[in-house]
Amino acid sequence: MERPSFKEALKFWFKLGWISFGGTAGHIALMHDFLVDKKRWISNSRFFHALSICMLLPGPEAQQLAIYIGKELHGKKGGLVAGILFVLPSALILLVLSIIYASFGNQPWIYAMFSGLKPAVIALIILALFKIGQKSLNGWLQYLTAALAFICIFFFNTPLLAIIAGTIVVALILKKFFPHLLSTANGTEDGNDINEEDYYLNKVSKPNKSEFNRTGLIRQVLAFVLLWLIPFGILYFYSADFSFWKRLILFFTQSALFTIGGSYTVLPYVAQYALDKFLWLSKAQMIDGFALAETTPGPLIIVVGFVGFMAGINHFHHSLALGSLALGLTIYYTFLPCFLYIFVGGPLIEKSHSSATISDLLKLVTAAIVGVILNLTIFLGKDVIFPKGVSLPQINLFSLSWVILCIVLLSKFRLNVIYIILLSILVSLIHYRYPIF
Repeated sequence: MERPSFKEALKFWFKLGWISFGGTAGHIALMHDFLVDKKRWISNSRFFHALSICMLLPGPEAQQLAIYIGKELHGKKGGLVAGILFVLPSALILLVLSIIYASFGNQPWIYAMFSGLKPAVIALIILALFKIGQKSLNGWLQYLTAALAFICIFFFNTPLLAIIAGTIVVALILKKFFPHLLSTANGTEDGNDINEEDYYLNKVSKPNKSEFNRTGLIRQVLAFVLLWLIPFGILYFYSADFSFWKRLILFFTQSALFTIGGSYTVLPYVAQYALDKFLWLSKAQMIDGFALAETTPGPLIIVVGFVGFMAGINHFHHSLALGSLALGLTIYYTFLPCFLYIFVGGPLIEKSHSSATISDLLKLVTAAIVGVILNLTIFLGKDVIFPKGVSLPQINLFSLSWVILCIVLLSKFRLNVIYIILLSILVSLIHYRYPIF
């Protein structure tokens, strides 16, 4: 299998940034469908191996996976392009929506226009759940792990980090005392990759150029520090109220560097400090921010950009320019560490392919991820199908019907995601004007 051209990869990363609705599950499904199933740029085993490791890192794991694959395909420029294009379109869309929100307020027709997107997003997540489950759950132990992960997070609200840590501990115990149980129960996870050599990146291919070394580590850390300092220094010398920008930058840098567990770990932490300690925005505005973020492609954590925007708007007396600057800085400092983690740790990810212990361990971590995605599907779907409480009389028939129709259009007729999005907006506007039920 020959390496794809940089132009072809660039085209895909650009397209992904504009159509990747559905949060982490949607991103993973789209990347897997194109990169593994259609183009065979990366094998199934290597795809999920990298994903499992990205789940252990702070920050949005789907973006980190994109950076990793881009880097392995075309070096650092490939990683930079994949990571930037993954988040840039959603950041631009969120900026436009935030300006509209601040300028025109909570207009019913604006939210009506996007209300049809929520059922479409749920349909994407449901399909992603089935697809990822089929690819990663093949042994009884993996099914059991996924089920226990779902029970822990759904019924006991166990943090994702605790679930992953517990899964790793169980895997190590099984590897130590019952190695035959772990290997036989894992089944034929790699069976989908009938011939690894059919894929450009596979579990036996060599890593892209660089090996892990101290010089490279120091150089990359220094580059990260420089990129971090440049906007900070400019604001120090030229801004009128540096204390606000300092607090904004330090807070979101801290959130990005040390908060492990994906969007649903980071966002409660951000909301707690933004609402209660910094008083950057109100609870109602925070909820509106979630609604706006759900209408954009890209990771759900992009909502932090709206938090930064409202912080700038409220602090600088409704200045759209400074609010926009705050949004840009918030997104910049939230996603910058992702590049550091992958550029520094990429060679270590490659080395881990040769470790049987890590391979077996990550199979169970991947299974636990499926259970977490199932919980995410129910968590988001519940509010769309039952917006006023989970009971049969409160069911939203329009949303339920549109979820089912979108699943049919996507799975049976294989309608392109972008057409589903446009159709959803159109149908929601028609329903707002002429409600059927």
